Amino acid sequence: MRLRFPVCPLPPEAERLRAEVREFVAAELAAGLWKPGGDFSSHYDADFSRRLAARGWIGMTWPRRYGGAERSMLERFVVTEELLAAGAPVAAHWIADRQSGPLLLRYGTEAQRAEFLPAIARGEIFFSIGMSEPDAGSDLAAVRTRAARVAGGWSLTGRKVWTTFAHRNHYAIVLARTGDAQGDRHAGLSQFIVDLRAPGVEVRPIVNMAGAHEFNEVVFDRVFVPESRLVGEPGAGWAQVTSELAFERSGPERYLSSLRLAEAALACAGERPSARLREALGRMAAGLLALRAMSLAIAAQLAAGEMPNLEAALVKDLGNAFEREAVAVFRALASELSPPSAEFLAALAETTLYAPSWTLRGGTREILRGLIARGLGLR
Repeated sequence: MRLRFPVCPLPPEAERLRAEVREFVAAELAAGLWKPGGDFSSHYDADFSRRLAARGWIGMTWPRRYGGAERSMLERFVVTEELLAAGAPVAAHWIADRQSGPLLLRYGTEAQRAEFLPAIARGEIFFSIGMSEPDAGSDLAAVRTRAARVAGGWSLTGRKVWTTFAHRNHYAIVLARTGDAQGDRHAGLSQFIVDLRAPGVEVRPIVNMAGAHEFNEVVFDRVFVPESRLVGEPGAGWAQVTSELAFERSGPERYLSSLRLAEAALACAGERPSARLREALGRMAAGLLALRAMSLAIAAQLAAGEMPNLEAALVKDLGNAFEREAVAVFRALASELSPPSAEFLAALAETTLYAPSWTLRGGTREILRGLIARGLGLR
């Protein structure tokens, strides 16, 4: 197996769109509608998501009959990149736009697409991920949540953990075991659209080390899920989940979480920064350019209908290492700024608190490197 990262220049329409997004962001900031934040998954603002939707910037690659704008994946890349670089509060619509919607487009029924996709594109409903489970780490195949057939649908029982904003979102796409593994842990898994306010669903808060309530443990106690909410074919859940991961692991969010810190350091550097600070800023710029080129290449492959799961795993692994290194480097060089600004100190505090989570969400580094090694025939 060979890694493929074809060079992918952005078309003129994507660069024109970039100017529109920057103008929109500048107007939002001038109106004081939100303050920039560094971590893309922690800043939730449903009103902001609806304003984006009004611009056609949620579900923007989807067919118009489902509320989309039929824009290209590269245009979507530009919108994502600009919003993340600005520290915009994108968390409300993020999961639905990035992977729940594309999953339903590929595997959902026509009725599911008609019901959910236009509402996502309007910024009216938001989704969480129901994959990870307690005591399983990043081993998605260690699923103990079960769904058993009952009259008219399924009875769902089990637990999911790290379900970001389940206490505020409307639905989760839940991975559950519906059949016997029979020696293959990847067999007998299915996905369901689950109403997070349905009877039998309990959302238990998990407060993170930053003191924020973003994560949750979600308990399902014989939750009735109608047959119409099964996604794809029974037992095909593993193939469907892995198709999501290329969307989840390869975007600009995997290397831009520490950008706010790097920009604040650059602003404090002065006209004659020290040699160590110049070297650090140069290394960060080089890392950003390389990761951006890799991420763009994957966006182009996804647009062509390919599933570059191996390349996506590599981008996430390298991006997470880059993000965490940036925090350590600029913390060590804080004394060489003249002097550290309030923005730098705020960015440093935020990234220091959130950095440990960057190598966990979307798959730990150990899981990712195992996937990469197997894909390259090294194990």
